[in-house]
Amino acid sequence: MLSKLSSVTSTQLRSVGSFNRSAGGAGVSQTLLYGRNGLRSLFSSDAGSSGKNLLTHEDGVHQTMKISKSWRNKPLFRRQGDVRFKTGMEASNLLIRESLRRDSHEQDYIDSVTSVMQCLSPIFDRNPKYAFVAKTLIEPERFIQFRVAWIDDVGVNRLNRGFRVQYSSALGPYAGSLHLGPHVTHNIVHANAFDTVFSNAVTGHSLGAAVGGSDFNPLDKSEAELQRFCQSYATELAKYIGPDQDIPFVGFGCGREEMGYIYGQYKRIKPIGNFMAHYDIDLTPGFAVVHFANRMLEDRGDSLKGKRVMLIGAGQRARAVAEKLLHYGAIPITMTDPSGHVYEPNGITEGKLATINQIKSDRGALLGRYIISSTSAEFNHPENLFHIPCDICIPCGAMNDIGEEEVNALGDNGCKFVIEGGQSCVTPSARKLLKKRGMMYGPHTMTMTGPAISHVLGKNATDDDLKAEVDRIYTEVKSTAAEFNARGDLYAGANIAGFLRVANNMMLQGAV
Repeated sequence: MLSKLSSVTSTQLRSVGSFNRSAGGAGVSQTLLYGRNGLRSLFSSDAGSSGKNLLTHEDGVHQTMKISKSWRNKPLFRRQGDVRFKTGMEASNLLIRESLRRDSHEQDYIDSVTSVMQCLSPIFDRNPKYAFVAKTLIEPERFIQFRVAWIDDVGVNRLNRGFRVQYSSALGPYAGSLHLGPHVTHNIVHANAFDTVFSNAVTGHSLGAAVGGSDFNPLDKSEAELQRFCQSYATELAKYIGPDQDIPFVGFGCGREEMGYIYGQYKRIKPIGNFMAHYDIDLTPGFAVVHFANRMLEDRGDSLKGKRVMLIGAGQRARAVAEKLLHYGAIPITMTDPSGHVYEPNGITEGKLATINQIKSDRGALLGRYIISSTSAEFNHPENLFHIPCDICIPCGAMNDIGEEEVNALGDNGCKFVIEGGQSCVTPSARKLLKKRGMMYGPHTMTMTGPAISHVLGKNATDDDLKAEVDRIYTEVKSTAAEFNARGDLYAGANIAGFLRVANNMMLQGAV
């Protein structure tokens, strides 16, 4: 590889469209282009010392690359006549339209593509070649769907649908979460896999993107049924996963127990590698969310100490978030599940959190049981959870939990930050409203990097190691947003940084 790199000319590097840190520290840091150990993987930094931006090859962020004209004259699509674009936004709209043509029935996927492509339009303005890479990226490399047959405790043959979307391997082996629940559909895994491309890439590590799962509900099943299902699911999944092929992470409805059963069956079939050998898989996703939240507040001269935090959800991730919030001196005041919401006016203490953990350790147990053990808790009061005054809201539940109505209610009751602790918890329209109302938004593309980070750090990593990675990623995302005239827009910064890292590799790998 090094011999190949030495033969790459500066002109070829410019055509790849790689970019570096501009003068004064603006732009994406060099770890975006280099590996974790600082080695040059695919790009040269010879022009970095000149203070010019390698993406534009010219001074200033408003310039266009010299190769732009030739690429702008090429048709982006040729299905029914040549279709060209003049501006980055036109390119984004063409790509969105193509996604609608292919998958108009998958609204969550269309929403994800629309939001991301709108963020990427400044890149297409500077170097139109990236629009042609994005055209490839809106189609996953592989979509696997299969039948999962298992026997319940009564002896009845049961069927579920299993998925694994191996979306991109441009940076390394596929990697991403498994989700279990009746909400899991083709649409959900497609959308989540697309988003995972950018969240894994923004970590700066050599991980591709994949998401999978099943429409199996683990909450109303016995232990034996859960094990039989996981073993059946893993029997088929084992054909497509492995340490150098595809690495599953924990996800919604799939925690340590479910992953343990899946891995146990996997190693009976393919006794190679261990995708459960990394730092605490239950706590890391939640801890990373809180580290990002604290970093956002520190960036504004504030801290989590004393902040009242509304938590949405009561699963393992939400409880890990509550644990780390208490460590920072914040005050978690709510938790929710299908039975309703619990509100502790004086905050959920460590003792109260231990009680909630004990309740939720029983499969399918509901949060309503908690009020028996607490004299101060209010259950489903006030009726609208979002009328409770808070400083920060961290949704850790399902997709699209926070819409425009919820944003308005939160803003009217003093909330200043909405930080996603789950995948796409905030709708696209609510995201725009947050910006309009001046409320800070921590996007899932950045905050949901915990599992990827923990996998790379390994089982001996500490919470300090996780925090250091969070600080590095936050700095890169923030500087990328500023570089592309979206100062303070962490959603745009994370998507741009992730896309450029993936796109630069895709260019070198050709039409694959």
